[in-house]
Amino acid sequence: MSASTTPSSRPAVTEREAREVAEAAREQHWRKPSFAKELFLGRFRLDLIHPHPLPDEELAQRGEEFLAKLRDFVETKVDGGLIEREARIPDEVIDGLKELGAFGMKIDTKYGGLGLGQVYYNKALSLAGSASPAIGVLLSAHQSIGVPQPLKLFGTQEQRERFLPRCARTDISAFLLTEPDVGSDPARLATTAIPDGDDYVLDGVKLWTTNGVVADLLVVMARVPKSEGHRGGITAFVVETNSPGVTVENRNAFMGLRGIENGVTRFHQVRVPAANRVGEEGQGLKIALTTLNTGRLSLPASCVAAGKWCLKIAREWSAAREQWGKPVAHHEAVGSKISFIAATTFALEAVTDLASQMADEDRNDIRIEGALAKLYASEMAWTMADELVQIRGGRGFETADSLRARGERGVPAEQLLRDLRINRIFEGSTEIMHLLIAREAVDAHLSVAGDLIDPEKSLGDKARAGANAGVFYAKWLPKLVAGPGQLPASYGEFKREVDLSGHLRYVERTARKLARSTFYAMSRWQGRMESKQGFLGRIVDIGAELFAMSASCVRAELLRSQGDHGREAYQLADVFCRQARIRIEELFNRLWTNTDDLDRKVVKGVLSGTYEWLEQGIVDPSGDGPWIADATPGPSQRENVHRPIR
Repeated sequence: MSASTTPSSRPAVTEREAREVAEAAREQHWRKPSFAKELFLGRFRLDLIHPHPLPDEELAQRGEEFLAKLRDFVETKVDGGLIEREARIPDEVIDGLKELGAFGMKIDTKYGGLGLGQVYYNKALSLAGSASPAIGVLLSAHQSIGVPQPLKLFGTQEQRERFLPRCARTDISAFLLTEPDVGSDPARLATTAIPDGDDYVLDGVKLWTTNGVVADLLVVMARVPKSEGHRGGITAFVVETNSPGVTVENRNAFMGLRGIENGVTRFHQVRVPAANRVGEEGQGLKIALTTLNTGRLSLPASCVAAGKWCLKIAREWSAAREQWGKPVAHHEAVGSKISFIAATTFALEAVTDLASQMADEDRNDIRIEGALAKLYASEMAWTMADELVQIRGGRGFETADSLRARGERGVPAEQLLRDLRINRIFEGSTEIMHLLIAREAVDAHLSVAGDLIDPEKSLGDKARAGANAGVFYAKWLPKLVAGPGQLPASYGEFKREVDLSGHLRYVERTARKLARSTFYAMSRWQGRMESKQGFLGRIVDIGAELFAMSASCVRAELLRSQGDHGREAYQLADVFCRQARIRIEELFNRLWTNTDDLDRKVVKGVLSGTYEWLEQGIVDPSGDGPWIADATPGPSQRENVHRPIR
């Protein structure tokens, strides 16, 4: 195929083909233990997370020293209000972060980086993001999913030596997967990389390229056609942004995170040396998913920072604001919100630190833990921010600049709500995370019984699967009947002035109940299980609550053993677990009592126009234009707005 060949249309992909592409990109085996995987199977492996793992002393010292420098920088050099007003991080701030080494936090010291572990990297993101969420996103997109992480995991030694020193000190990187008509379904990826001698020639358009407007280096996912000598498939490349044919066509603007440099990037006949290919052809999605296993932990870090700030403002405001003769905090309707914010912030920090330390130890497989942390933190942080706006009343809806202009403290509560909203979409939407986690959670079932429910398998395959499933379930199901959660003395080491042992017994019992519910659903729906997204989402949400309860109890005991606010930590863990248990029971009720079937009927009616009369009586302020922008490959017709920072 010649280098000038471009696709005439997007790949036509069936539902089954799309699933097969996603399945092929999954990590197929479990070589290390996983606390969350065991939890979904009804096995509460407290030994995998307790005693709480701790950072290496040298890493901790290095991390604390950097945090002190970063704190001084963001307190003296960063004006979050200015970034919000001008929708841009000043170049001098970015230059200062480079000099500080903030762009090389996760890069090994031998390449000029700081060599921080995930724990202190996340603490740094929380600190920087509290000064300006846009800065947190800039640093995270560069290191969590940009060039450094894929090269660390899959790059050659030559690639690491060539690119990592640049990423540590001078160059900004971005990750390019999404396209105008391709989001969570990468099987339809249309950007191509055509082999041509010692190069590949890239053509296509990428959307929502965070850091793309200012990036010097890009990780680009493109489809290599299968041909002689080329296995083909979605493949990862490191691309220099100043290469001929690379055009940043637009700097996108959003309801929140106004300072981020997010754009639309077009590739037209861009020549990329084969030496810049990361991994093998066809490994692109696997590289992306593996990178995200730990990369997703940057989002919980920003959510922890948001929770801490919500708690600070709620405490200060609710003590100062009086209504009906007493501070509003003493009114139960407001006090319950403050309690929720305090307890949930404790839990989110527990989940994030635990998952991060497990990532640093590399003793456990944390693909489910990382995904649960992202899912749970993004949902709970949004709720906390919403509650803070409610506590602040009209002032919560008013901008910080407006508050300041009329003589009051400029509290950006409404900005926080806008900034946090994207976390429920970034790096896997809540809906996609539910499906991703559910797939991993039922992996053990599908590995032994998957052929039974696959309509394309032969009778012989089904017979063999039935025999294997019989052996597996004969051993597994009896273990779901009884366990330590039914013994009053279990987990006694968590029984202090405040007793957390009962919560851990609840987790153990509920994990078995969750596994029984999953098994019953698979028996009932079989091959239709994958379409029961409402059910699967609730199963995952129950697992997330159980994970958060476990992490909270383990963190409370760690703090107690260190003499670091142990009593208060136990109190917060207790309150959080009690709140979580209420949510869990509601979710269990909704597994079988819900409107899922009715909802599907209504959706069909909406799409067929049955309820179109309900839309009458309004005007639509939306402008004209297509729902999805044209992304036909070809030369750019727009000005290049790429703005490298040097």
